[in-house]
Amino acid sequence: MIAVLDYGIGNLRSAEKALQHVGGDATLVSDPVQAAGADGVVLPGVGAFGRCATALSDSGLDRVVRDAVDRGIPFLGICVGLQLLYEGSDEDPGVDGLGILPGRVRGLPPGVKHPQMQWNVLRPHPRPDAAGRPGAGLLDGVPDPAWVYFVHSYAPEVTADTSTTCDYGGTVVASAERGPLWGTQFHPEKSGAVGLQILRNFVGAVTSRTGGDGRGR
Repeated sequence: MIAVLDYGIGNLRSAEKALQHVGGDATLVSDPVQAAGADGVVLPGVGAFGRCATALSDSGLDRVVRDAVDRGIPFLGICVGLQLLYEGSDEDPGVDGLGILPGRVRGLPPGVKHPQMQWNVLRPHPRPDAAGRPGAGLLDGVPDPAWVYFVHSYAPEVTADTSTTCDYGGTVVASAERGPLWGTQFHPEKSGAVGLQILRNFVGAVTSRTGGDGRGR
């Protein structure tokens, strides 16, 4: 089972439906008990960092995120769901992120329209732990160039976990990876065939871990 965390922020059903479309047994969960034993976890997010961080904590689903990372099960953060993995955001400086990944979320470069609300092309970013295979896993089977859809005014700073970037007035982080933990600043559920392939890769990672058909143990 893939738990899509429902903490009352945005239209989470689009992520759930897209995962189901590519063969995942995805379901919305609003209580930590419902997520017990999940084989994969997805954390979507739209809106302001502080509001999302507070809502996630109030729901208790932040514990599900930490448990998934601790257990090493496939995890995918989408948009603000990726941002929440970092230490904090310049959007709401007084609110802590989960601190699972080092670094902060920064505003987009000056001189460009905020938010970035458009399609943009992914640029693989070399990672020290990827054996020279930028984006390995997340981008398996994805064409080059790969166009994806963004809606955001903030993005994580470049760190060793950055796997792809895009050019929007400068280098902007588009995705991050650390083992089975993946995150996208763009919206794969809104990114056509490329986005569906990325979600298919995530479902495949869940399947590989469970040794099943993508529908749990």
